[in-house]
This record gives sequence, C-alpha cells and structure tokens, in this order.
Amino acid sequence: MAKKGKKSGEELFEEYYASRWEERWDSLKASLFEEVSHYSLTENLEQAYYLDEASLYPPKELDVQEGESVLDMCAAPGGKSLILATTLKGSGSLTVNDLSPDRRRRLRQVMENHLRPEWQGNIRYTGYDGSLWYRHEPDWYDKILLDAPCSSERHVLNSPEHLKKWTPGRIKSLAPRQFALLCSALETVKPGGLIVYSTCALAAEENDLIIERLHKKRKGRFTVEPTLFTAGEETRYGRHILPDRDGAGPIYYCRIRRLS
Repeated sequence: MAKKGKKSGEELFEEYYASRWEERWDSLKASLFEEVSHYSLTENLEQAYYLDEASLYPPKELDVQEGESVLDMCAAPGGKSLILATTLKGSGSLTVNDLSPDRRRRLRQVMENHLRPEWQGNIRYTGYDGSLWYRHEPDWYDKILLDAPCSSERHVLNSPEHLKKWTPGRIKSLAPRQFALLCSALETVKPGGLIVYSTCALAAEENDLIIERLHKKRKGRFTVEPTLFTAGEETRYGRHILPDRDGAGPIYYCRIRRLS
C-alpha cells in the first residue's frame, strides 16, 4: 500500500497517460490488456516465428536490398532481425547487436534456430553500446534499424511488479538514451543511407519528440521521408500503430535519410 499522500505507481501511470490521450485513454488502455495479435513469420524460415503483427513494419520500412550492409542496433529478441536476414538472403552483411548478454544469447538462438543455415554466414553478433557505435564504425552501414529500448506500456500494465514501481521518471530516463542511440545511428549510417527509428511506446516523448529534438540538434544533417506503408495513424514525423484501432502494437516508426 502506498504511503499516505504518496501516489502509487498505478495512479501515476493512469494520471500521466490519461492527461495525454484524454478521452481515448480508456479504450486504448483496455486494448493493452487484450491478447497480442500475433503474426506467423514463415517465409524462408526453418520454422515459424511469432511476433506482434505491427513489428513487421519497421524492418520492412528499411527497404533492404540484397548486398547491402545492415545494422540492427538493438536487435533482441530477433523477430525483426529475421526479416532483415531473409531479405538479404545471405548476401551483404547483417550486424545484430544487443548490449545485454542474456538477450544476446536469446537473439543468437532465435537466428540459428529459425534462419536457413546457408543464410547465416553474413551475420555478425555483437554486444556494443549503440550510443557509442559511431566511434568505431562511422559512415559504415547502408541501412540501420534502431528499435530503441522504450517504456513498453503494454508490458508495464500487464506486470503488477513493474506497474507498482512506475514513475514519469522512467520516460525521462529513457528519452535521453533513445536520443543518444539515434544520434549515434546518424553518424554510423553512410551519407545517403537510411535509418528507421521505432519503439513500442505510447509516449510522444519517446517517439515524435525524439525526432523533433534531432531536428534541433542535427539540423541539416538528415531529412524525414514519407513511410512506405500506411499502417497505423500518421504522426508529425512517422506513423503509430495502436491496438485500440489497429488490433496490433503499439509500434511507432519513422524513416530518416542522412544527408551529409
């Protein structure tokens, strides 16, 4: 029980998101408790991999072509990496990265169990801090997927332990990390190369406002391109797939083209 005068994590969560989504919040919140709409990824795989249908869009927005060099900067658990790998078909190079050793082990297992053996030779597994990547491989990749660590409100709502501890400080701590990762990606992709930034967050502070900050801090270095797909709702800079209207997600995605 919360101390007298101190709001619980659940109360803070409710207050925060209700103030932002207003009359839509009740239906959006209810949809986050519903079972995720899973998609069975089977094409060119040894066995099916199941993921939220909305998760198909960020890797597909990269429009990867055979022979390209691709980085999945925050790759675990691996569903999006599988999509990238099956598109490359063993050509070019695919670097799949995750800072967490446990998540990285799971990532490798997913890739090795699901992907054709002949398409695994171009894959490199790494455990680097993505926010520092630009120091080691500047101007290196044709395309980068940055599915950034985020608030993951669906998970929080469905985990009493995490909901109990929730505060707005969670978003305040994640947003600078997300921005640092995106800045690093901008220096790591080749001039003319493409980044897709995505999260599974509801909060604009982790989505459009990250792109807005990039405009302020890296003005003239990039342009936001229209998305290839029209899944979800249009936002200022990208699109947001939300479960109350789309039956999948949340997933936010935005296409960023480096100019110089």
